[in-house]
Amino acid sequence: MKKYSKQDQVLMAAWAADCAERVLPLFERAYPEDSRPRSAIEACRAWVRTGVFTMAGIRGASLAAHAAARDAKENDAAHFAARAAGQAVATAHVPQHAYGAAYYALKAVAAADPAGAGVTVAAEREWQSQRLPEGLREEIMGRIVIQERGGGVVVRLRKGEGF
Repeated sequence: MKKYSKQDQVLMAAWAADCAERVLPLFERAYPEDSRPRSAIEACRAWVRTGVFTMAGIRGASLAAHAAARDAKENDAAHFAARAAGQAVATAHVPQHAYGAAYYALKAVAAADPAGAGVTVAAEREWQSQRLPEGLREEIMGRIVIQERGGGVVVRLRKGEGF
């Protein structure tokens, strides 16, 4: 697994939180009483600000957001938005989770508008790319693959060496 500097990890966590927060309304509109994904993003932002976390706190926030995702299985956009939040907060522990936050955010965008997914996913991916520091952009965005297939959009995360 590739090693990132602490500074890069913090930058990646802030970016992951931004990616997840952009799709959070897809979850909150469907499940307005469930604050688990928002709490995960807030925990991520607290770590970015302070550099302080407990493994139990980060793990708990991530697992809670993923539990919210499981509870939202009947709504793909909400499900993927909650997954994005769970991945974002986990970046405090392992930097590569930032990739997952962006990946799930793109899947949420695609699920929210299947008919227009080609355009909306491309625009969201461009937004994500422009928010990354230049030194991280090519590597991270190169692993997030968008393909149009059968009238739909498929979002993949390419793993492999260094991941």
